[in-house]
This record gives sequence, structure tokens and C-alpha cells, in this order.
Amino acid sequence: SSKASDALISKVVVEMKAELEKLREQVQNVE
Repeated sequence: SSKASDALISKVVVEMKAELEKLREQVQNVE
């Protein structure tokens, strides 16, 4: 089950990074 949770955590981290990149681009567009 640890492998399954590790995969889930990795997926969440990747999605969070993608969201951060979107936010970063939006901030740059505003300035």
C-alpha cells in the first residue's frame, strides 16, 4: 500500500506544480 500512496502523492505534487506554473504565468501577465 505504501507504493500506492507514494504514487498518489507524486501525482498530487505534479498537479500542484502545474497549478503553480499557471499562477506564475498569470502574475507575469498582470505586471
